[in-house]
Amino acid sequence: MTRIFLRPIEEQDYPGIQRGCQHAETLYMTGTRKTFTLEEIRSAYTRFLQDDSRRDFAICLLDTKEMIGDAAIVDIDPINHTASFRIALHGPEYFQKGYGTEAVRMVQAFAFDTLELNRLELEVFSHNPRAFRSYEKAGFQYEGKRRQALYFNGTYSDVIIMGILREEYKNMMNTDAPA
Repeated sequence: MTRIFLRPIEEQDYPGIQRGCQHAETLYMTGTRKTFTLEEIRSAYTRFLQDDSRRDFAICLLDTKEMIGDAAIVDIDPINHTASFRIALHGPEYFQKGYGTEAVRMVQAFAFDTLELNRLELEVFSHNPRAFRSYEKAGFQYEGKRRQALYFNGTYSDVIIMGILREEYKNMMNTDAPA
């Protein structure tokens, strides 16, 4: 059952993105040290719209149209058919409900079917096992880690590298398809 949809980021989303950037748990899970002003967010997304190497999405609830997070495909390399991915849900009220996994699968469909990428990769911190499990459920494979590469809140965390290939995505979609 689909509960969310993705759409391009719009100016009306900037306050929600800013609120999401203020929540301590979200900042910790994404390794973000800085909070952003509304003007900084507006300026960044104005630049992002001009950047062909990325696609940004609002994650919205289907029934209310409320934006609950954002996702981005970044560092799109059209020669090697690769890109990186990041996602953030904008508060704990959206955590552990499957929204993240659902959004990841939608972004994968865009990456592999629309952009025709061969590889999509991401980084997740070892202090965020919930996200790691969500990415695994969405077909990302553990590829390695940079040990103790993040120092945050007085402790070191590993940066875990995960990736999924087009072939793996297609096989997963064929397996998930109804008979």
